Amino acid sequence: MKAVVFEKFGEVPTIQTVADPEPAVGGVVIKVEATGLCRSDWHGWMGHDDGIRLPHVPGHELAGVVVAAGSQVTRWKAGERVTVPFAVGCGRCFECSSGNHQVCEHQSQPGFTGWGSFAEYVAIDHADTNLVRLPDEMEFATAASLGCRFVTSFRAIVDQGRVTPGEWVAVHGCGGVGLSAIMIASAMGANVIAIDLTDEKLDFASKIGAVATINAARTPNVVKAVKQITNGGAHMSMDALGHPTTSFNSIANLRRRGRHVQVGLMLGDHARPQIPMDKVIAFELEILGSHGMQAYRYQAMMEMIRTGKLKPELLVGKKISLEEAPAALMAMGGFEGIGIGVVTKF
Repeated sequence: MKAVVFEKFGEVPTIQTVADPEPAVGGVVIKVEATGLCRSDWHGWMGHDDGIRLPHVPGHELAGVVVAAGSQVTRWKAGERVTVPFAVGCGRCFECSSGNHQVCEHQSQPGFTGWGSFAEYVAIDHADTNLVRLPDEMEFATAASLGCRFVTSFRAIVDQGRVTPGEWVAVHGCGGVGLSAIMIASAMGANVIAIDLTDEKLDFASKIGAVATINAARTPNVVKAVKQITNGGAHMSMDALGHPTTSFNSIANLRRRGRHVQVGLMLGDHARPQIPMDKVIAFELEILGSHGMQAYRYQAMMEMIRTGKLKPELLVGKKISLEEAPAALMAMGGFEGIGIGVVTKF
């Protein structure tokens, strides 16, 4: 099969012909029809993830068709359209048995612990626990765009952030994660403030549900601006970028007993950011992480998509070929454009 491969961290990936994967006894092989471009893959390419072994094939936001299944797989067969969470649970540990597959003690991650979906085929373990059936009407590009940013945002807003109608929600960063969170929080009935450095992204955020916007490049004090708009601070706030400044602001702009959810990855030099701990204590703030979403929780999100309350297809950006993926991957160290880039030509 053709695949994007890098043999050293930080060096230019290349298109190579490598061996086709084989399914594990409890796993499947999926023909990749679409795979998203995510900044997490850039972190992996840069060497920020110690689970990667070289040479490596990146890619973790995928959708496609099952082409082979292991002997112990009972729920899936060749020809079925599927996607999968980026955190693949083992289905047997304590966290999985309690329904928290997203933090499985023995999780695997395509594109990180194993070869990923920047390829014509990808192997996925523990298929019966982790695969998600795709509606026939959903395009593969849309399904791939769900795989990391949209589902992570869904869990961050709905399950971790516990957003309710009428609450104020601040979203710091309007890349793929942030725009997904804005759409989802708005669909949940919240009043959403979008914060970013560019007017183009903020204008798009307004179109998909934000009721107010803040251009951080022109606003001397983002925290003060959020508190003025919300008359006291956000009930829930999210750092969708993953930067010491946005993380600090997201915590500092909360009202008393507010909830901060960290979704943007903070790795390398950003792994130990400052936290306004005096305010965390005095205001009884909650600081939460959000790491993907369990396969069984997709159903609630899929119903909201089916009924038109969520429209992830609006967030699909540029569609490119596998040959264009190496350059696109390397470029993700900068700020993303509008929408989620997806590889659709293999």
